[in-house]
Amino acid sequence: MTTKTAQILGFSGILASILVGAGEYLLHYSPQIMGESENYNFFSYVPLSNLSLGHTLAMIGLPFYFAGYFHIYYMLKTGNKLLAQLVLATGFIAFAIGGVWIGSRASIGNIVHLQDSINPTDYKNLIDHYTAHMEVLVQVLRIVIAVLSILFIIAILKGSTQYKKWMAILNPITILIALVLIGFALPSIGQHIIPILMNVTHFILFTISLIQLYKNNRHV
Repeated sequence: MTTKTAQILGFSGILASILVGAGEYLLHYSPQIMGESENYNFFSYVPLSNLSLGHTLAMIGLPFYFAGYFHIYYMLKTGNKLLAQLVLATGFIAFAIGGVWIGSRASIGNIVHLQDSINPTDYKNLIDHYTAHMEVLVQVLRIVIAVLSILFIIAILKGSTQYKKWMAILNPITILIALVLIGFALPSIGQHIIPILMNVTHFILFTISLIQLYKNNRHV
């Protein structure tokens, strides 16, 4: 893999974060999102047209995340190749899980819009089924991202990667936690970033990674 290819892959990761982030924002955002989370009630405030467009943008953008993780692999592989491969594989697992989850959001949103026309018992069964089979993926994704972050940190601290060692601090889970804290401390900002946390996290990650790649090669 050449440096030019690594740059293209890094920009692909940024493109993914923008497209999927825009899609997820359309799927989830309404002014009521912070106070109507129970039983996905916030979806009732999201226009159906937003659900369709958000789903389309997210599905278009998702494959570019896999390209983005090849960029991360390139940046790590000069250190410990096995650790770099594990980060790559874990990144693929994370976005495979995330893709299944986000692909389901337009459907559950549509079900919420149909609440008044569905028998209450049937509606509860639909919501419970979704929670047990799809919403649980969010918890799984957080665990996978935590594992990915640990591998990312170890790979960088072992040295000889294309990252400065301080980059270990800017791993995905640390960025994610920082954004959550900012979001809850500043609700006016939080209502916009919390619905798209993983995408904002990776926009930051890929941007900083590309800056380091550029600095590493500007005199070459």
